[in-house]
Amino acid sequence: MKMDEILKLSLDELKKRLVDEEENLSNLRFQLATQQLSNPIRVRMVRRDIARIRTVIRQREIEAAVVAAPQTTETKAS
Repeated sequence: MKMDEILKLSLDELKKRLVDEEENLSNLRFQLATQQLSNPIRVRMVRRDIARIRTVIRQREIEAAVVAAPQTTETKAS
């Protein structure tokens, strides 16, 4: 999954995709342990997709917190 695709998704879709990818990773690890996985590089790709999704989710949470926080740029006069 490319970053462009991830950025187009809404927060709810990202969270749903994260759960799906984590489940997929679990299945891939099981297949790897039982030597049924034909492409072991797939595990790395899914881990990176999970990291990308988590990064975008965290960025959006931070943006929401910044928007919700009151802007206090006043300085104290002595």
